[in-house]
Amino acid sequence: MSEQNLSSTCFQEAQKHLVGGVNSPVRSFRSVGGSPVFIQSAQGSKLISVDGKRYIDYVLSWGPMILGHANPIVVQAIKEAAEKGTSYGAPTESETILACLIKDFYSSIEKVRFVSSGTEATMSAIRLARGVTNRPYILKFKGCYHGHVDSLLVSAGSGALTQGAPDSAGVLDAFTQYTLQCDFNNIEDVQAIFAKYGQQLAGVIVEPVTGNMGVILPKDDFLKQLRQLCDAHGSLLIFDEVMCGFRLNSPGGAQELFGVAADLTCLGKVVGGGLPCAAFGGKAEIMDALAPLGDVYQAGTLSGNPLAMAAGTATLQLLKDGEVLDLVCNKVSYLVSEMTSFFQSKELPIQVSHCGSMFSLFFNEQPVYNMTDVSTCDFKMFKNFHNNTLSRGVYFAPSQYEANFMSVMHNDKDLEATLTAINSIRL
Repeated sequence: MSEQNLSSTCFQEAQKHLVGGVNSPVRSFRSVGGSPVFIQSAQGSKLISVDGKRYIDYVLSWGPMILGHANPIVVQAIKEAAEKGTSYGAPTESETILACLIKDFYSSIEKVRFVSSGTEATMSAIRLARGVTNRPYILKFKGCYHGHVDSLLVSAGSGALTQGAPDSAGVLDAFTQYTLQCDFNNIEDVQAIFAKYGQQLAGVIVEPVTGNMGVILPKDDFLKQLRQLCDAHGSLLIFDEVMCGFRLNSPGGAQELFGVAADLTCLGKVVGGGLPCAAFGGKAEIMDALAPLGDVYQAGTLSGNPLAMAAGTATLQLLKDGEVLDLVCNKVSYLVSEMTSFFQSKELPIQVSHCGSMFSLFFNEQPVYNMTDVSTCDFKMFKNFHNNTLSRGVYFAPSQYEANFMSVMHNDKDLEATLTAINSIRL
C-alpha cells in the first residue's frame, strides 16, 4: 500500500473516533490539502511514517524538540523518573531544580509556577496581571496566538486562522469585551490604546518574536516602547515566549536579545523537553499574589509532573552550554541564506524570515511585519510548495501561519537534501 493510501486509511479511521481525525486542528492538513502523514516514530531529525518513510522534520512537535527526537539523555531521564512513579500530586525536588534552571536563563524571573500547557500559562498570567493591578483590560496583538483562552480568541493566529476562523464560536462577548487589539509592530496603535485605556489596562501580552502567524521580528524599538508605555501607566508587560523561549540567539530569550525585561514570562514547548509542561514566572512581588500566598487562584493536578520535570531539566542542562544553541541557530542561518539566494535567483515572491532556530517562508513580494501582511500571502503557492517538498521527504509546517524549527540533530546531509528538494520543484 502506498504512503498516501496508508496515511489516508489511518486518517479515515481516525475521523470516525476523533473530531476531525485529529486532536489539534492544524494537524489535519486542511490548509494544504490531502491527508496528514501518520507518524509511527521519530529519531533525531527524522519522522518515520506508518509505512516507514522518513521525513526531515522541521516541525519538531511544533517546537519542543530542539535536541532532536528521542534524545538519549532526555529519554534516560524520563525512564529513571517513571520508574519512581509517574505522578504524585505532591511536591518534589525536581520542580525546584527545573525552576532554578529557568531562573538561570531568565534574569527577570524570580519565582515560577508550573502548569501543563502554554494555554494554562498565558491564561494564568493574565488572571494574575488583572488580580495584581485590579484593572480589567488586556491588550494583545492581531495574529499573536496565546492559546485557546476565551478572552484571547478575539483575533487568533495559528490553528484558528488556518481553519479560516479568526474568532471562535462559543466565546461570549462578555469574555472578550475587556480584550483590546492592535497590529503587531504598530506602536502608534498601541499609544492610542494607552491614551484611551491606560489607567484601566492591566497588561500587554505579546509574542516578542511571533511564531503563530509565522516568524516575525519586532521592528526597531517596538518592545522597548511597549516597556516604556507599561511603566508610564502602571501596566504589566507579559512576554509569551512559549514558542520562542530557548530558541533565540541568546540564552535569556527575547528579553536578553532585545534588552527588554518582562514583568511576567510564559514558557512552554522546549521547557518540557517534549513532554506536556509549561510555566509562567516573574518578579516575586507579583508571583506571590498567587494562591496559596495571595488571592489569585490557580491550580493543576499534573502541574510539575515528575516526568516533565525530568525531561525539561535534562533539556535545559544541555542548552546551558551556549555552543549548543549557537550550533542550531547557525544551521538556520545557513539554510535561510541558501533558500533566499535560490528564490531571488528565480525571482520568486518569497520572503524567508528567521530568528534564532525558528524560520518561516512567506509567499509574498514584500517583507512581512504583521498579520495584515501575512493575509496578503499567496496561499496557493504555499500549498504547492508544501505538497511538493513533502513528497520529496521534507516535512515543513503545514500552514502559512506556522513557524518551522531546527534541531541540533539536523546535519549537513539533511540541509543539503532540503535544498535539493526545494530546488527541484516548480512554483
